[in-house]
Amino acid sequence: MAVEELQSIIKRCQILEEQDFKEEDFGLFQLAGQRCIEEGHIDQLLEIIQNEKNKVIIKNMGWNLIGPVVRCLLCKDKEDAKRKVYFLIFDLLVKLCSPKELLLGLLELIEEPSGKQISQSILLLLRPLQTVIQKLHNKAYSVGLALSTLWNQLSLLPVPYSKEQIQMDDYGLCQCCKALIEFTKPFVEEVIDNKENSLENEKLKDELLKFCFKSLKCPLLTAQFLEQSEEGGNDPFRYFASEIIGFLSAIGHPFPKMIFNHGRKKRTWNYLEFEEEEDKQLADSMASLAYLVFVQGIRIDQLPMVLSPLYLLQFNMGHIEVFLQRTEESVISKGLELLENSLLRIEDSSLLYQYLEIRSFLTVPQRKKSLAMLQLYINKLDSQGKYTLFRCLLNTSNHSGVEAFIIQNIKNQIDMSLKRTHNNKWFTGPQLVSLLDLVLFLPEGAETDLLQNSDRIMSSLNLLRYLVIKDNENDNQTGLWTELGNIENNFLKPLHIGLNMSKAHYEAEIKNSQEAQKSKDLCSITVGGEEIPNMPPEMQLKVLHSALFTFDLIESVLARVEELIEIKTKSTSEENIGIK
Repeated sequence: MAVEELQSIIKRCQILEEQDFKEEDFGLFQLAGQRCIEEGHIDQLLEIIQNEKNKVIIKNMGWNLIGPVVRCLLCKDKEDAKRKVYFLIFDLLVKLCSPKELLLGLLELIEEPSGKQISQSILLLLRPLQTVIQKLHNKAYSVGLALSTLWNQLSLLPVPYSKEQIQMDDYGLCQCCKALIEFTKPFVEEVIDNKENSLENEKLKDELLKFCFKSLKCPLLTAQFLEQSEEGGNDPFRYFASEIIGFLSAIGHPFPKMIFNHGRKKRTWNYLEFEEEEDKQLADSMASLAYLVFVQGIRIDQLPMVLSPLYLLQFNMGHIEVFLQRTEESVISKGLELLENSLLRIEDSSLLYQYLEIRSFLTVPQRKKSLAMLQLYINKLDSQGKYTLFRCLLNTSNHSGVEAFIIQNIKNQIDMSLKRTHNNKWFTGPQLVSLLDLVLFLPEGAETDLLQNSDRIMSSLNLLRYLVIKDNENDNQTGLWTELGNIENNFLKPLHIGLNMSKAHYEAEIKNSQEAQKSKDLCSITVGGEEIPNMPPEMQLKVLHSALFTFDLIESVLARVEELIEIKTKSTSEENIGIK
């Protein structure tokens, strides 16, 4: 019945001119054609499409059949023989139908699926889509619309991280990336071959440029890369990245110029200007590009060899900061890799303090997760740079472990300075006294949470012990002895009071816990300023005794420091009396 209806509609339309087709004819053709597909009359439908007499009708109305045919092709239950017929129908429709209508129809089909069907749809429709666009005159608009639609769908797919996930490619993202490169190549080649630099050609360049920027952000910003071994040659993301960077150069935007353009107030390429939100996304893309080139070594041979390591670091710091502002662990790790790569090119103590005037140089270390990377960063700075960075981190870190790490570095710098013939002015005398003011004090006096700040306090006490041992009162190279009164008032006395208060608190908590253990009740305790609810009494006791052990440890080091101070001051007094 459906075949007869379709033939009837076609017979009526055959005698009409193309411009005389009515809206009703389009609707009836679509319904009858869909019914032919649903009822399995695909051989007859193929014959109708192949009939030369129906060429004009198929050109104007046939695109409505693309959707039903594609859905059948995506259905894996179809028999092989039927699938061949569907493919023949599909190819004919792509060949015969109006390209303008086909473009919109294919893009709608690409937008429809979700989940794993996204990649299946894209892989099926990319080649026909490419064929259709090449028939159109307004190439820039069509390419831009297609690439934007494709990227929006691909950005919904999860990015595989492990080697196994990349090889399995469950959601087809890796396959799609490769296919997308093949889809885009002809349009890049068209830009290269067009020597006229017409407005249309410039617009096409801009659409390709936008696509490259988007691809650098997703999936390449979060994508993981296989090791550069034999397997690296089959790395789909490395291939995708290499081709994208190649596209940039091909359309007149070599990556060195683009990376080093990052950070300027306004970025404009040809006719393409970026709004504020796009500009923010562009920063992610440029950071991704820097990582791909400098860490992964993709297309690095295009980089001018005359660029100094300090120059490269200066530019990469902005990109590194972009990485470290993100929350994804995989993205943060890329920022650290880029920082390490940049720092390893530089000799120790050669990074001048003036570089810290660049905002990102000060903010990057505060966000990093890796103390090893922070140490590498410190090693590269000159003395004034180290001093400035230490002050900044002590003022802003609010992390006891990081502060303890910085204080240990301060101790190392003082030690090196005292061993030199000419003292380093940044880690002796008045400059050091100013730094010690940030180290040898309790943030909230006697009320400071000693358990939460135990790492910093222990490191501060160890530094003070070292200073008392190494610097004699008569020499006073570090300025310690003239500041001893302030240190006692701001650090040692409040620490004594705080220890007494803390020990009394935790001893009371232990008593309560022991009573709770007898009654076998669950109760909550406060440790390090945080309440830990519903802890079994035996576990609670272990936590409380551990806190008391920490206080005892601090107290023993504090007692030793005070003993050393007393010995040193008494010895100096006796020497002065002897001199008199």
